[in-house]
Amino acid sequence: MEGTAVDTDVIVIGAGPTGLMLAGELRLGGARVVVIEKLAAPTGQSRGLGFTARAMEVFDERGLLPRFGQGETLVTSPVGHFGGAQFDFTALPDAHFGARGIPQGQTEAVLEGWAGELGADIRRGWEFLALADGFLDGEAAEITVRDPEGAEHTLRAAYLVGCDGGASRVRKAAGFGFPGTDATRGMYLADVTGCRLRPRFLGERLNNGMVMAAPLAEGVDRIIVCPDGTPAHDRERTVTFEEVAGAWQSITGEDISHGGASWVSSFTDATRQADRYRRGRVFLVGDAAHIHLPAGGQGLSTGVQDASNLGWKLAAAVRGDAGDDLLDTYHDERHPAGARLLMNTRAQGAVFLGGPEADPLRELFRELVQYDEVKRHLAGVVSHLDVRYDLGDGPEDAAHPLQGRRMPPRALVGAAGETRPAELLRTGRGVLLDLADDAALRDAAAGWADRVDVATVAAKPTDGPDPLEGTGAVLIRPDGYVAWAGPAGEPVPAAVLERWFGPARRRC
Repeated sequence: MEGTAVDTDVIVIGAGPTGLMLAGELRLGGARVVVIEKLAAPTGQSRGLGFTARAMEVFDERGLLPRFGQGETLVTSPVGHFGGAQFDFTALPDAHFGARGIPQGQTEAVLEGWAGELGADIRRGWEFLALADGFLDGEAAEITVRDPEGAEHTLRAAYLVGCDGGASRVRKAAGFGFPGTDATRGMYLADVTGCRLRPRFLGERLNNGMVMAAPLAEGVDRIIVCPDGTPAHDRERTVTFEEVAGAWQSITGEDISHGGASWVSSFTDATRQADRYRRGRVFLVGDAAHIHLPAGGQGLSTGVQDASNLGWKLAAAVRGDAGDDLLDTYHDERHPAGARLLMNTRAQGAVFLGGPEADPLRELFRELVQYDEVKRHLAGVVSHLDVRYDLGDGPEDAAHPLQGRRMPPRALVGAAGETRPAELLRTGRGVLLDLADDAALRDAAAGWADRVDVATVAAKPTDGPDPLEGTGAVLIRPDGYVAWAGPAGEPVPAAVLERWFGPARRRC
């Protein structure tokens, strides 16, 4: 960036969970960040109620779980569903249906507090207006913004990230393609009051559609209403409680019109994904990169994982420890994960929301989920614990089984006592697990001591198959994914360390 004046290292547009998670990750890596958010204050609305098992692990890796007010263990459920076909998630080790009952407003407050403590500059009431020409080839991304008093300003940064939702202005301004399928039906969600509804936690399919209901607080229920045959809503149209109550009665026969709602909204089954997640100095994260039917509450969690993947890489580029090759891995890794998300949510929509013509498909799914192998597969899909990145290091079957996967939450024992991989990742740096007390391994990694922490530990015995059996060392990236693993006596290749963490520093 020499020769080009910048106001900050990274500008993030949008202060939802995705943008705030990214801001915290960037600050943890030493990058300056400004977050531009059009809303003057958080809405406080519940919206996304919780997060998947993998998103919980991401928060755990940054020590954030206790901030949700329920200690180290949030309320989770072993029972989940795929398109309404219920099954036990514990068929897959470490799997569950994620944290339940955490309003999105609470998640945003936790992440904003964390990012703010780390020094993120969060500007509420500011609006992104335009992106200057030349962002593909220039030495900085330059944008025009409007402050709360209506004055316009120019901001420059090394990188710009759009975390501004499904209607992303950044995506449109930067010319990203957004192919996919248009909406075919309209649906509703609301937090209703004074109705005392029977819980329908995993949804109930009735003659005229599907409904869900779950208590949020005393006298408050979250409902989702998916009537058959309702055309897609205009995004700009205001939805009323009377409209939601009418749809609820049409499906269930229950009259809730005597109640009220703290907020109501609508959504559709439109499914789209950006053709690229990066163009020059501009990146897309979360709903700005992918929209889909909110089946299983996966949207917020996927955005958080996008941010976790990109944040440490952008920070490394700002520090001068990485270049385009590392930044390009964001698209290479998260675009396939996004495509898989769209596939599974479309499949769930076909099974759960289809009319009577989908009855045979629903019956087939109910049969299939009786098989343990099917349970394990679907649990991995919906929990996001099955994500495996193609690290491009040769044939997948020749690599260590953990390579490209998230590091499982194994108990580890070292000189300071018992710990877990998530606790070792709190600094946002890489971690090299020395499982064989190998001095040569530690010496080989010494040139990266400012970016990679070495932990000499032993894995506690575990019941069942052990993915660490015969493993002497594991290199874990800051986002919790395994970059390399090898047997005792095999040093981590310098090329692997250089690829993910940049060149070695000269030792004194």
